[in-house]
Amino acid sequence: MTDQAGQARRYTAQQLEEFIARAFVAVGMDEGDAGTIAALMADADLNGSDGHGIFRLAPYIRRIREGGLNLKPNIHIARERLGMALVDGDNAQGHLVMSFCAQTAIEKAKVTGVAWVGTHHSNHAGPANLYAKMPLAHDMIGLYVAVGNANHLPPWGGTDMLLSTNPIAAAIPTDEEPAVVLDMATTVAAYGKVKTAAQRGEEMPEGWMIDRQGKPLTDPERAGEGFLLPIGGPKGSGLSLIFGLLAGTLNGAAFGEDVVDFNADYKTVTNTGQFIVAVDVAAFIDVGTFKKNVDAIVRRIKASPTLPGFDEVLLPGEQSRRKRADYTANGIPVHQGLYDSLEELAAEIGIEMLAYS
Repeated sequence: MTDQAGQARRYTAQQLEEFIARAFVAVGMDEGDAGTIAALMADADLNGSDGHGIFRLAPYIRRIREGGLNLKPNIHIARERLGMALVDGDNAQGHLVMSFCAQTAIEKAKVTGVAWVGTHHSNHAGPANLYAKMPLAHDMIGLYVAVGNANHLPPWGGTDMLLSTNPIAAAIPTDEEPAVVLDMATTVAAYGKVKTAAQRGEEMPEGWMIDRQGKPLTDPERAGEGFLLPIGGPKGSGLSLIFGLLAGTLNGAAFGEDVVDFNADYKTVTNTGQFIVAVDVAAFIDVGTFKKNVDAIVRRIKASPTLPGFDEVLLPGEQSRRKRADYTANGIPVHQGLYDSLEELAAEIGIEMLAYS
């Protein structure tokens, strides 16, 4: 069926997950690895991160087919101390690397209270919140930062593409209220949103990008003529720099002019860098007390009087939770442009197209 606007078919998360897994297996990936990645990609779509879920499948498959990704990786700890580890991703799909890193950080934090795990030779891993949320199940705070997989941001006042969206995500556990989950790029919009707008034939809002004369750029098909704008002007540019140094340079991963544009180059090893921090709440304060205190803060913020033009105060992650509820009940929308690309991919690699009921 199509949605009410008649612009998208809707599928369950399981249907997307099964299709994604079949696609990876068809190009030689281990079934277990394919299942892990597929579950995370479908979860990204279910959460409303439509620039990071099945939308990315065709480029991922192309990278595999052109030899840019290692299908038999040895993801392992290259260096470690009690409260940290540096993981060599061995050029594996980023979802596998970051799942390994998150579990490593969680296990270490159980002993040390706080654990920082970085990686080099990883790849694009989908939305940041996937990994920041993993420590929540252990009454831990999660913090995730990555170097973006293509440079679309110059340093403030410059024109050389030396920085990227370099996202950050943080997840804070609660008691009765939904967890507080922040997931944001250091640019006004993530580049995935530019690509999805192009695929859907939509214009971008003013304020996402400018051209090299500093004029607003709203046609996503002309994105190569300009660059993304940082949040908060020089502040966003500064955050992108610091996050890149911490997730890239500190880990021996690519940053600055060494970043490979995975949107254009499918063969070169990206050497993507990320890090995750797990913080055991119990190391600082009684867990129950902390979670109830966070609940109280959330409720107080939600009760704040609103400015004219606002219906309510939204907390980080609230819009994503609402999309998740909608998509769980009514299906995840797959717009026509994306459907066409998936149909083409299915024909190319010889698998059955998305099941539809």
